[in-house]
Amino acid sequence: MLFDTHVHLNDEQFNDDLEEVMKRAQEAGVEHMVVVGFNRETIERALQIVDKYDFLYASIGWHPVDAIDMTEEDLVWLEEKARHPKVVAYGEIGLDYHWDKSPKDIQQEVFRKQIRLAKKLRLPLIIHNREATEDIIQILKEEDAKEIGGIMHCFSGSAESAKECLRLNFYISLGGPVTFKNAKKPKRVAEQVPLDKLLIETDCPYLAPHPYRGKRNEPAYVKLVAEQIAELKGISYEEVARATTENAKKLFGIHE
Repeated sequence: MLFDTHVHLNDEQFNDDLEEVMKRAQEAGVEHMVVVGFNRETIERALQIVDKYDFLYASIGWHPVDAIDMTEEDLVWLEEKARHPKVVAYGEIGLDYHWDKSPKDIQQEVFRKQIRLAKKLRLPLIIHNREATEDIIQILKEEDAKEIGGIMHCFSGSAESAKECLRLNFYISLGGPVTFKNAKKPKRVAEQVPLDKLLIETDCPYLAPHPYRGKRNEPAYVKLVAEQIAELKGISYEEVARATTENAKKLFGIHE
């Protein structure tokens, strides 16, 4: 059985066929998923969806691209929503230096505030990182995020930076890009990161794995990620599926 640790089933791309998407996921062996909300609208929708399905959980946080829009009222609201019984993580939060909507200093301030909130709530973090690895690692160290740990979501860094994240008590999560033919960095990360520190995800509807690259991604395709990791590590698919599911349950505190 598989655990997709990062889905956006709350995205409008799933409005018309969510039931069919869920059915295909279950047929592919996906046992659990975490639906990620990153602003007021997507958080409300995430909580509505996870309330309907026993095998779904939620993570909530404020996305770095929209950091400039976050108010103190939003932070209070986030704390309230994070106390929902099916919220198992805090995020996705972090830094995104690719888009220029939110200045870096504001992103960093909002990131720090949310790390502190997650520590107060005792929730693991889900970290979004785009072109900001050094600053993210620095802030995680300064805020003592090791205390709660979490996930480096859709990790795109080097094997060296992955090791640094492991030392900070973070799991490395790999998605569709590990299946891309020329994606050398994620393949090297898959080979080098210990199996007990790996997670898998789709980040659907984004980043569909080969051979669906460029199309809408969905949770059923997380199986392709697990198969690729198994091939790279020279172990069985079943071993990867079992280990990554156990890792996710341990991190999120899911006991069955």
